[in-house]
Amino acid sequence: MVHKRGTQYPGVRGKVVEFMDHSFAEGHLFISVRFQDNTEVCWRVDCALILRGADLADWTGGNFRKIKTFVGEEQDDEL
Repeated sequence: MVHKRGTQYPGVRGKVVEFMDHSFAEGHLFISVRFQDNTEVCWRVDCALILRGADLADWTGGNFRKIKTFVGEEQDDEL
């Protein structure tokens, strides 16, 4: 298996790491890498739940008989 490299960050190559940390604030995960030259790169990570479907169904016959779909595979352009 070949490991695919991710995003490269110009200006970071060759810097010496002082420390790394993470924190949670306002619903975000922050991952920081602090360098000895007093610069820092920080990633802000969010999670989202996406509702893919919501149906009203009749189960009296032992089978799923859909009556109405309230939500169905909507796309969110912000994600």
